[in-house]
Amino acid sequence: MAKSYDVNARDKYYALWFLGPSLLVLAIFVFYPMLKTLYLSFFLTNNLGQPTVFVGWQNYLSLLTSSSYLASLQATLIYVFAVSLLTLGLGLLLAQTASFQVKGSAFFRTVFSGTMGVSVSVAAIFWLFMFNPSVGLLDQLATILHLPVINWLTQPGWAMTAVVISTVWMNLGFTFLIFFGTLQSVPITFYEAAQIEGLSKTRQFFKVTLPLISPTIFFVSIITLIEAFKSFGLIDLMTAGGPNNATNLLVYRIYQDAFLSGNYGLASTESVILAVIIAFFTFLQFKILEKRVTYK
Repeated sequence: MAKSYDVNARDKYYALWFLGPSLLVLAIFVFYPMLKTLYLSFFLTNNLGQPTVFVGWQNYLSLLTSSSYLASLQATLIYVFAVSLLTLGLGLLLAQTASFQVKGSAFFRTVFSGTMGVSVSVAAIFWLFMFNPSVGLLDQLATILHLPVINWLTQPGWAMTAVVISTVWMNLGFTFLIFFGTLQSVPITFYEAAQIEGLSKTRQFFKVTLPLISPTIFFVSIITLIEAFKSFGLIDLMTAGGPNNATNLLVYRIYQDAFLSGNYGLASTESVILAVIIAFFTFLQFKILEKRVTYK
């Protein structure tokens, strides 16, 4: 019979002693900034970030009725959904391809996961060169093939496309490794049974592979969506929110209003709204996708 252990005052003391440093760090660097941001969102502030005038919900109303803010929100949603879907789809496709035991597969596994070792600044330099209209590889190929040359970073629609491509490339390494590791853990007996039933490779993927790795897809989809909402580095280094604010995503707008314009009250309001939006879409993912998850 298993022994029962009573938690006494001394155990609680030790628990608090070990948890104390972590709770202190969280309180200083997470909980306090969150509460301070919420507090500042109800005020007008000076250039030092100090509250001056209490305005209540006026900051929120001003943002939600601002055409420029709504345009940033629309651009953010387009960017997030494009990045999330492409990263998930391509990551799963590459992982499935690398799972085949063929000659050279180990080399491609290394290549597919290589972007994990690339910093944001290096990736931005690489893609700025690729999208350069004069010497960039993409436009050089377009010239050779007698296709129109695209000014990737100076045309609003193409600038968003360029940023999405760059971000997906950056995120693929992590997504690929997660999916590849999960695919390796699927028991071979399931595929042997599917072959006996006469299922083709395509039907095996949809009937066997996807249900078995659905918990991983659920996890990666949440992480990818949240990270897409928080994208900043590539936007800052490649387009700085332009052209014509076409890539001025919510996170970059917060940076502009807070650290370039000194409007910390408005930036705090934007931060709160962004947090609510992320929480909303995360909640939707749990409500919709979790029902399709098959746990072993």
